[in-house]
Amino acid sequence: MLAKKICLAIMTLVLLTTAGCGFKLQRSYSIPAELAELHLSSSDEYSELTRLVRDRLRINRISLVDAAEKTPTLRLINDSLERATLSLYPTGNVAEYELIYLVHYSVTLPGEEPQEFDTEIRRDYQDDPRTALAKSREMELLVKEMRVQAADYIIQTLASIGAQ
Repeated sequence: MLAKKICLAIMTLVLLTTAGCGFKLQRSYSIPAELAELHLSSSDEYSELTRLVRDRLRINRISLVDAAEKTPTLRLINDSLERATLSLYPTGNVAEYELIYLVHYSVTLPGEEPQEFDTEIRRDYQDDPRTALAKSREMELLVKEMRVQAADYIIQTLASIGAQ
């Protein structure tokens, strides 16, 4: 009986501590009501990033609508992947790269000027020429993970716009 009370007290304390510190589940954002309907514009409507952002908007219960004067607009201007050399083998071959994924986008609220944002995500990538097939698959997975993170950052930006 005493053990149940102690267990209940500890669980209550943990719950109150996490609620009091502002803890939120990952990918749960408080999107402002003024962004409940949004027009999503992209230079490539069928790109992986556009698809990920569209999915994140639906998850956060944001309705995608056609462009209108009174509708906020999220515009994905461009995204790019760059690769920089970090280290070399003694033979002169590249041993390690840094992948840099850049996303440039803007948010336009009705009656306001567009606000432009940039997101930059970096990952290290080791390149061993002896395992070329496995490395290409690893790079694909890294780039996909970077795009997912960029889509999450874009949704975070939308949540922060309403807080201003």
